[in-house]
Amino acid sequence: MDARDLLSSLPSVDEALKSRYGKEWLENYPRRYVLDAIREAISLRRKEILEGTTKEVSLESMAPDISLRARQLSTPSLRPLINATGIVVHTNLGRSILSERIMEKVDSIATGYSTLEYDLASGKRGKRHTHIKRLLREITGAEDGFAVNNNAAAVFLCLSALARGGEVIVSRGELVEIGGSFRVPDVMSHSGALLKEVGTTNKTHLHDYENACSEATALILKVHRANFRIIGFTEEVPVEKLVPFGHGRGVPVMYDLGSGCLVPLGQYGIHGEPTVQDTVKSGADLITFSGDKLLGGPQAGIIVGKRELVERVQRHPLARAVRIDKLTLAALEATLMEYLDAERAKEQIPTLRMLLEDPGTIKTRAKKIASLITRATKDAVLQVREDSSQAGGGSLPEVQFPTHVVAVKPEKISVNELEERLRRGDPAIIARIQGNSLILDARTIGAREISAVAHAVTAALR
Repeated sequence: MDARDLLSSLPSVDEALKSRYGKEWLENYPRRYVLDAIREAISLRRKEILEGTTKEVSLESMAPDISLRARQLSTPSLRPLINATGIVVHTNLGRSILSERIMEKVDSIATGYSTLEYDLASGKRGKRHTHIKRLLREITGAEDGFAVNNNAAAVFLCLSALARGGEVIVSRGELVEIGGSFRVPDVMSHSGALLKEVGTTNKTHLHDYENACSEATALILKVHRANFRIIGFTEEVPVEKLVPFGHGRGVPVMYDLGSGCLVPLGQYGIHGEPTVQDTVKSGADLITFSGDKLLGGPQAGIIVGKRELVERVQRHPLARAVRIDKLTLAALEATLMEYLDAERAKEQIPTLRMLLEDPGTIKTRAKKIASLITRATKDAVLQVREDSSQAGGGSLPEVQFPTHVVAVKPEKISVNELEERLRRGDPAIIARIQGNSLILDARTIGAREISAVAHAVTAALR
């Protein structure tokens, strides 16, 4: 057959759809993607005919390519993966993960109607903020509280509601930047508040605040340096001293904690991370923190503090623009419920469990991973060794958590090729490279992921 005959023999889109293959594709994939895959396959085959590189035009020969393409197009961009980096609150990999128990609550709300904004007692419209107010009061000791979609929004909302047009005093050493180029001076500028810097990068004294405070002062803002530390010749004014000073001048004190730690970490040798409860006891008028960092819940920004100020913030028009949806609210409520028993929270909240896990338990998991891979292939040299993990997410930057890792040194392919194969696999496995070895940190690999990791590494080494 010449090229003209081959072109005329190409199946049409309609023929492909009505074939036995088409019926199967339509059952498994969206119709739009099936059509795109068929058209791409026909176009490719047409090009090959004109170039003289093929003489096969049957639908049977094209079906595998169409199936593969339809599956690729239908695969969600946002999908699960296995975190083998050892970074627990990994910003790029979704930060804190939620337990099955918490997800059961989310599922019950997602798959049916709910009391999101309905008061069963009165039979009238309710407010979504009420669902977590009691929990926030009981857990933190604050008079009131509510949640928005992230901590950046919480800070922005508080500044907009309480300090627009007024001055906000901040120590120069606390003008931080977090991920996504979120900077305190920038958010303050957009909120309409006027930044008034005091002190120096490494030292700020109480008299710096005293000299800066005036009738134009609307707020004193303290920012916890959650994602970095300044050491050496340094000094800062603790919130316990700022509060009486601010109250004496009639100026509220706000503390942006960032990470939102609800469990004292000192007993685990982790110092310098203030808890929300202690900050409330200090008398701070407003406190903001994240729901998806050390707290271990969904992405959210939580605002707690004095009732009158919290209500003012809550009434601000921007509060609606940054409110959380019912799924986030369900996950946050379920997460906070775990904190009613602090010891249980350490076991039930995955972020806390991974951060505080005994290195011996991690070593057992690492040895099991290595054993499964060693039994299945001889294409790599494996070693279980000590290493260190990180909290991640801009939290506890100076803390190194002792861990055990599996170091995989491939013999037939490069370590970069191994890393790429795992990253492109299904499920994708994200690891790190150290020298000529791939490092699998068992701290962030769950017990139910061990077999999947071992199988994927074995397949990738071939």
